[in-house]
Amino acid sequence: MSRKPSYSQKILKILAQKPAISVKSIKEDKSSKENYALARSVKSLIDSGCIEVVSSDNQKYLKITKKGRNKLNCLKLEGQEALVSFAWDGLWRFIILDLPEERKSEREALRYLLKKANFVCVKNAVWASPHPYEHLFGSIKKDLGLGAEMMIMVTDSVDEDTKKLLFESFGK
Repeated sequence: MSRKPSYSQKILKILAQKPAISVKSIKEDKSSKENYALARSVKSLIDSGCIEVVSSDNQKYLKITKKGRNKLNCLKLEGQEALVSFAWDGLWRFIILDLPEERKSEREALRYLLKKANFVCVKNAVWASPHPYEHLFGSIKKDLGLGAEMMIMVTDSVDEDTKKLLFESFGK
């Protein structure tokens, strides 16, 4: 049974595609019941730190925060539209993380997302998967402004010992 996306999910998806949207534009052409649900969702997202209100020219705008982008990425991994083919295409995806201690919360959030995407930690900061999530993690890398702190590699060539370890980890 598939669940309908909540207003909060819809709002986050819209905000992720634009720098900001006006509060008025969210409520236009909606019934009073929908306006109430939207207002509650906006308030909840603001209270949780996923979006922020920015005032300009006598108008208020909503803008997604880093926390909101992280939440949206988690939703992408859990949602029906995010399902990726689990038929192996013969390629391995490796992600190497090297975030300093002062960015520990981001490092922990990335580890959580990697685990949700069925990546396996094969060495201290090296994660591997046969599943095609490299585009999602490329977007996450861009959103978080990670340069060399996150490396993404896709390859069909690994040494025999590594291949054995990966096949054991993923049952291939």
